[in-house]
Amino acid sequence: MKKFNENVLKFIDASPTPFHAVGEMVAVLESNGFQKLDECEPWDLVIGENYYVTRNDSSLIAFTYPPSSEKGYTIVGAHTDSPHLRLKPNPVTKSAGVIRLGVEVYGGALLNPWFDRDLSLAGRIVYLDGKGMRCEKIIDIKRPIAIIASLAIHLDREANTARCLNAQTDILPMIGCSEAFDFESWVLEEARECSGTLLAHELSFYDTQKGAFIGIQEEFMAHARLDNLLSCYIALEALTATKNPMMIACMDHEEVGSDSHIGAGGTFLEETLRRIGGESFTTLMRRSMMVSCDNAHAQHPNFPTKHDSEHAPHLNRGVAIKINANQRYATSSRTMGRFVQCAQNIGVSTQTFVTRSDMGCGSTIGPITSTRLGIETIDVGVPTLAMHSIREVAGCEDGYGMFKILTRIGEY
Repeated sequence: MKKFNENVLKFIDASPTPFHAVGEMVAVLESNGFQKLDECEPWDLVIGENYYVTRNDSSLIAFTYPPSSEKGYTIVGAHTDSPHLRLKPNPVTKSAGVIRLGVEVYGGALLNPWFDRDLSLAGRIVYLDGKGMRCEKIIDIKRPIAIIASLAIHLDREANTARCLNAQTDILPMIGCSEAFDFESWVLEEARECSGTLLAHELSFYDTQKGAFIGIQEEFMAHARLDNLLSCYIALEALTATKNPMMIACMDHEEVGSDSHIGAGGTFLEETLRRIGGESFTTLMRRSMMVSCDNAHAQHPNFPTKHDSEHAPHLNRGVAIKINANQRYATSSRTMGRFVQCAQNIGVSTQTFVTRSDMGCGSTIGPITSTRLGIETIDVGVPTLAMHSIREVAGCEDGYGMFKILTRIGEY
């Protein structure tokens, strides 16, 4: 378990954006013999071989072949994106003698924790090289190049009682003082081996602090993007370890609704499964099960009343099964029964999460995928604190428990 969790933190360290996360997963898959497929070409799948396919470099599907003739696939779904600050196309502004870069908030980010952190930039750029050829490159500057400084409490006496942030004016990272700063040239220089003209970019700020184990016995792990790169890593490890037919679908854009050509609301997963199933696609869907893995809200020790006391997941007490009568989660008694039976038989604890009846409930890719494919689905997740913060916290036992269940669920 310790080694597993050390690798979780290393994976997230190397994955500041979905592009990098998919790149890291591809490296693991290829080292385990998975072959790359091209969506632009016909597929000639060979029994006993394993495959993967990516879209936009930020969503990935990988699978063993063929599916079980009786139970289809266990499809493990997760998402590669996390709330963050995305650079605007024309970002440079100047104020009070410093250069700032304008940002747009991606997803439902907790903004206060972004202040006073050592920030870097990563993502994808598109540029014309010296020969006029359009090129793409995924980059990571890695070193701290920006900070969003807090306003001193002397100038904001209500900072600890009534702080309200304006996403347009209050969260611009400052990067320097040079009057001669040329953003496009700087990006190409930082990208290394790139020269020419910058055409477009998808660049995101991230905290350069590495992941860490926390607690007097290192019971917790803390990192950015645990939601939901933790689930991506768990799914990846389960796929390479299981002896049962499995597919993983790690999709981008969940944090902004999944409605895109690379999101769970798009065609990527369905088209992949149709290529595999052919005329038996409908049968394949009826025999398969989707396990939607997305972090769950652990009960906060300082705010315990934010949970229903009977359905409040605790850290290191097991995987949380998410249930919602209004189908914000896709769990049914049938899929829950199968999941719990597997967990009990291999000695892994589970918990249930139901949001308070007087509070709104979030959702996942589970209901979206279940609706699109007509596949039975369960929503589960590792209990997490500080979700959507720049630094989240999870228990070290729960992710490993999820991994053990996923490697065996296809037997039930």
